[in-house]
Amino acid sequence: MTEIGSVTWPPAPIKTERLVLREPEARDRAAFIELLASPEVHTYLGGPRPREELERAVPEISDRRPGLFAIEFDGAVIGMVKLDRHDAESLGHVRPDVGEAELGYLLLPQAWGRGYGAEACAAALGWFADALPGEPVVLRTQTANERSMRLAAKLGFTEVELFEDYGAEQWFGVWSSVTPSG
Repeated sequence: MTEIGSVTWPPAPIKTERLVLREPEARDRAAFIELLASPEVHTYLGGPRPREELERAVPEISDRRPGLFAIEFDGAVIGMVKLDRHDAESLGHVRPDVGEAELGYLLLPQAWGRGYGAEACAAALGWFADALPGEPVVLRTQTANERSMRLAAKLGFTEVELFEDYGAEQWFGVWSSVTPSG
């Protein structure tokens, strides 16, 4: 087990109505490579990485990465959700002196449009709120990514600012378990 501040990692698997969020395992490697190589998944993330490069770079046995959950539906990995520290050097902050937790997620295209992203992210945010009460979570996405913008609103993130980065307009929002979400 690894400690994240006062949080022990990994937690017990998180079960929702349809999904299980759990620490990634070696058996998830193929699904993670598929996520990282998918042109559809990476439309707003700078493009996919070449599959051959990923085959060499992604370890056979995953390193323990606190805050990274595999999203499982019916025994198969359909995506990942992560809560990790927002780089203090990057654009967008609610507290410039600290690197806030940042929510990120990727789902395989065949899992899109079924509410799995909202279900998985809400479960991860619930776990985070229990583990670190009152700690804000940030999210950045391109404003052109309509699905991600809708998900941010559904999860209760509120806009902090818009800024230009990576040649596109970026949306930066914050979520807090102590602020009522809409």
